[in-house]
Order: sequence, then structure tokens, then C-alpha cells
Amino acid sequence: MNKWIDISQRLDNGLAVWPGDTPFSLQNKWSIASGSSVNVGELTMSTHSGTHIDAPFHFDNLGKKVIDLDINLYIGPARVIHLQDVSSIGEKELSNYELSGVTRLLINTGAWGNRTVFPDKIPYLEKDAAQYLSTIGVKLLGLDLPSVDPLDSKELPAHHALHHCEIHILEGLVLDSISEGDYELVALPLPIVNGDGSPVRAVLKKIGV
Repeated sequence: MNKWIDISQRLDNGLAVWPGDTPFSLQNKWSIASGSSVNVGELTMSTHSGTHIDAPFHFDNLGKKVIDLDINLYIGPARVIHLQDVSSIGEKELSNYELSGVTRLLINTGAWGNRTVFPDKIPYLEKDAAQYLSTIGVKLLGLDLPSVDPLDSKELPAHHALHHCEIHILEGLVLDSISEGDYELVALPLPIVNGDGSPVRAVLKKIGV
């Protein structure tokens, strides 16, 4: 049977987060062991913890918030490609792949090997990549990285270029064991009112198997 594959980061107290962002924490508010009738946990976390989507409001005060996003963006056919050993991702790199008709593109860069430690450097998205992907028809771009921009960027050119081309962002995927090909993707954000981002439980199922 063709099973769903979890491509989400595990959420635990050792989760690597953006430097200075809120650490992930799960604490017992009530516990059966201490005499309560139930176990109830209390979560503290960033809206960009682990595998997550960026809402346009994350980098644009006039952008849509999580609750305003079309959930259909995050459900449906997706293409996985491997684009490794590169310092950046632009039209030159992407044009080596057959992407016609692809609406959701997931890129395995292999650049974040140890996810218990936040990376020092990642392959970032070149501004020309957004326009190229837009001409193909891509509406959702996912990567196995914590950002589409250089980690020290304050201007966030890739975020803005993707937004200008109406391409939404999915970050922090775990694609280590995922082969290239076509899949069904589900990566639904939580219905966070006024949210600038949201953790997701991202899963894939191979198409045609």
C-alpha cells in the first residue's frame, strides 16, 4: 500500500530555532503522575518553529496573514527535485529540470545535515528564480532550509520576489530520504488569526505507485 511519508521536523525541546527566536518548549501543565485526572501540556514556540509556512505578513505589513491564505495551496500534486552542492539557486540551476505544469515544487538541497544545530550558511534563492518559477506556474516553493534568503539578509529579496510572483513559501522540510519525482503533498498551516507564519505537519505520498 502506498503510504504517506512524514517530511516534518520533530518538535521537541532540542529543536534548532532561528538565533534569538523563541525556543520550542513543551511542559506539563497538569499530569496524572502528580495527581491530575489528565495529562495536559503547555506549548511555547515560534510561529516559524520546525517545518513551517511563511505568510506574506511575515515580511510585509500589508501582506496576507495565515488565516487569509488559501489552504488549497498546501494540498495537491508536488514535484521533488534534488539540487545539491550549490551556493545559490537561480534560473540557471532550475532550468536543468523539467518543471512544466508543476504547481508545488519541493527542493532537496541536502545543505542542512544536522537539524539539531542551526546552520551557519545555506544555499539561498536568487531573485531571478522567482520570475522563472512564476512563468512555469509554480505557486508553492518548499525547501529543506530555514529560509529562502541568506541567513544574514535584512532586505529578504527572495521572500519579496516570490511574494511579487504570488509564490508561497514552505521552509524546514525533511527531504533526506525522498527520491525525485511526483507526489501528493499535504502541509496545512494552523488557522492562526493574525499569524505571520505557522508550523505544519507536512506529508508526501508517491503518485503512481
